[in-house]
Amino acid sequence: MKLVVKLGGAALDQAALLARCAQALAGLAAAGHRVAVVHGGGAALTRMLEQLGKQSEFVNGLRVTDAETRDVALMVLAGGVNKRLVAALARAGQPAVGLTGGDGLAFRARKIPANGRDLGFVGEICAADPRWLEAVWAEGALPVVASLALGLDGEYYNINADQMAAACAVACGAEALVFLTDVPGVWNADKEVIRRLRAGEIGKLTSGAVVRGGMLPKLESCQRALAGGVARVHIVPAKSVKTLLSAAPRARVGTEVVAA
Repeated sequence: MKLVVKLGGAALDQAALLARCAQALAGLAAAGHRVAVVHGGGAALTRMLEQLGKQSEFVNGLRVTDAETRDVALMVLAGGVNKRLVAALARAGQPAVGLTGGDGLAFRARKIPANGRDLGFVGEICAADPRWLEAVWAEGALPVVASLALGLDGEYYNINADQMAAACAVACGAEALVFLTDVPGVWNADKEVIRRLRAGEIGKLTSGAVVRGGMLPKLESCQRALAGGVARVHIVPAKSVKTLLSAAPRARVGTEVVAA
């Protein structure tokens, strides 16, 4: 089966957890599954920006990205973070190829329209060419995609990694999309994990401010993936990464988001 895994948060910052994730991904590939990894790296980007004297600002979970911030994102995400993940997979015995959305024009972006606030070089995926992922898979490697893409204007745009993962899953016809996160899943108003969430129920959670911050684009991405034909979407704590070895985490771990 085809499986897209979005990796972010502590899984990218903690060496031991990154190694466990790499082992699980390598296990899936060894079992014959075609796995693509999409990663963020927001914490590493924020740290680098702080070192450069720039403060980070977010609007509804999206980073405001001026030209300088975008250039730093290229350096951090396509550089250090991407190559550390490729190296972790290599240590797990799995060859991997690091990419951005701009490589081979695999993913094209358009600027997110200003809605009261111009976010700068923040984009959304408007087109995708899955043949580059297929080419990597055909050679027995695992594609590792940083959440950056080229716009039609030739500029790189910072893409929310959750949205990039959803676009990747739809483009390659993945059967499942898994978000590895720092939290146990999606919480309800009583701070209990929702084991099974219908896409139609997401609006109630967001409008009632039960869900906020970084979970907003994640749930929006779940909706996009399901609408695009992905059969299953799971939000799973990275510490439970071994559940990936079943190629479909059970609803008892994290949150499963379904179309209806």
